[in-house]
Amino acid sequence: MTNMTIKIEGMSCQHCVMRVKKAIDAVAGVTKSDVTVGNASIEFDESKTKKQDIIAAIEKAGYRVQKTG
Repeated sequence: MTNMTIKIEGMSCQHCVMRVKKAIDAVAGVTKSDVTVGNASIEFDESKTKKQDIIAAIEKAGYRVQKTG
């Protein structure tokens, strides 16, 4: 399993948290997600999904992932 923590822009309330969590959890291979306003910690199986697939799901839900590095 792979873990990643990302910062998410555009979240301001519990509704945003639930929307992002639902989007992340719908990605095949995600085994665990902990979402708070502005952040998400995600555990996923790299043989089933890629980091970019999770980021794409968040962005499709209407939020922007802060690029790091």
